[in-house]
Amino acid sequence: MDQGINSLKKNAKIYFIGIGGISMCGLARLAAGYGFDVAGSDMAPSERTEALAKDGIKIYNSQVAENISEFEPDYAVKTAAILPHNPEVAECMARNIRVFDRAEFLGLITDSYDHVINISGTHGKTTTTSMTTLIMMEAGLDPAVHIGAEFDEIGGTVRQGGGFDLLVSEACEFNHSFLHFRSSTAVITNIDHDHVDIYPTIEDVISAFAQFLDKADDNGYIVISGADKNSAKAIEEARARHESQGRTFPKILTCGLIDTECLLTGKAPDFAAANVSFDNGLPVFDLLYEGEVLGNIQLRVPGRHNISNALNAAAAAFLNGADKDAIVRGLNRFHGADGRYTIKGQYKGATVVVDYAHHPAAARATIEAASNMPHNDILVVFQPLTFSRTKLLFEDYVTSLLPCKKVLFAEIFSDREINMHDISSEDIANEINKRGGDAEFYEDRLSLRARVDELVKEGDIILVLGPEDIRTLGDELCPAE
Repeated sequence: MDQGINSLKKNAKIYFIGIGGISMCGLARLAAGYGFDVAGSDMAPSERTEALAKDGIKIYNSQVAENISEFEPDYAVKTAAILPHNPEVAECMARNIRVFDRAEFLGLITDSYDHVINISGTHGKTTTTSMTTLIMMEAGLDPAVHIGAEFDEIGGTVRQGGGFDLLVSEACEFNHSFLHFRSSTAVITNIDHDHVDIYPTIEDVISAFAQFLDKADDNGYIVISGADKNSAKAIEEARARHESQGRTFPKILTCGLIDTECLLTGKAPDFAAANVSFDNGLPVFDLLYEGEVLGNIQLRVPGRHNISNALNAAAAAFLNGADKDAIVRGLNRFHGADGRYTIKGQYKGATVVVDYAHHPAAARATIEAASNMPHNDILVVFQPLTFSRTKLLFEDYVTSLLPCKKVLFAEIFSDREINMHDISSEDIANEINKRGGDAEFYEDRLSLRARVDELVKEGDIILVLGPEDIRTLGDELCPAE
């Protein structure tokens, strides 16, 4: 019986509402590669929509009912940010055109492949997905790929791959998206309290990840960081549910430092890092599987957290046919995905780095990584993402950023919440200063940019942390030639 993408009408016309989004543009490319006739709309023209247009995909720079009348799609796909009263959605409904949410459509794609590596986690999933992709390519396994960021090695956010044998995909927990995705190998990098507008408590987050594991094949695999207590809780919840249903639980592989005792097994991790050192801030370690040294890894991306990402990627790739030489080559070649500790260039003799680290835990890890790189001072420019997250994790933001020598705050960014004016980045800055730190708040970009100019010195690192809205500062400071 046809399933997944093959359940859709052959040569169907598919219309993507919000096609310029980082995931949507990739899904549109995949759909075109499957042989569908693709078009879409976005209110904000961008490099992504321009690239789609150059590849022959019809782009509408408005969202009006007439676009649907003109293209006459068989199906539509919309982002979570598109509301039901959107004119294009309303017109589709009036015409009885099936409208998929983005996650539903990606779920159809995961149902289409024999082997699906879904990489989830609060932090590190984009990097881990990119690492896994590069390893699989090194192994000659020709995977299809879906990543939530640009990755130079595949020329964008997706890779078509050969046939429907293997898919490597980033699986996001926002809005319970990953509950639509089937996995033959499910990876959880870590579980932290995030997307607080969706998950009021950490227990809600853990439960959602347990449900994600329910979608994994019974004869499949689960890869986790063995020392992450919340991942262990998700495993326990999912395993109890499997047992009550008479299902076989997937095989678990654990990852971590060689001297770490895994919470689930009480033993050393299956995939482990030993003899860890740092060369100018870049991790160097021996990669072990069940005690056997597979090779020496010299990462090109900084930070202890990237050791964990590398181990998870190695395990996922190994389970899906990558040999040890391909794993070592892939990890040693990997130089990062866009927006994940991306070095944009030099500005006034300082190194400009941008990173999506908008969550307090991610910010802490990225700042630690930067501190181990050669530098004089680190100037942090930070923008929180969403008002609800900033309110609930306020104390974590303060304690994560308090040790920084200087932090410049931009106002909170959110494209899905209404500003109730009861929380501001200025509140974080004020609290940091009360506790003896040094933080400043800037309501507008011009003033913030001017302050960067005043403070930066040769040999410094300018670390720009947060959503794409603030990361564009890196492009302003280091424009592409």
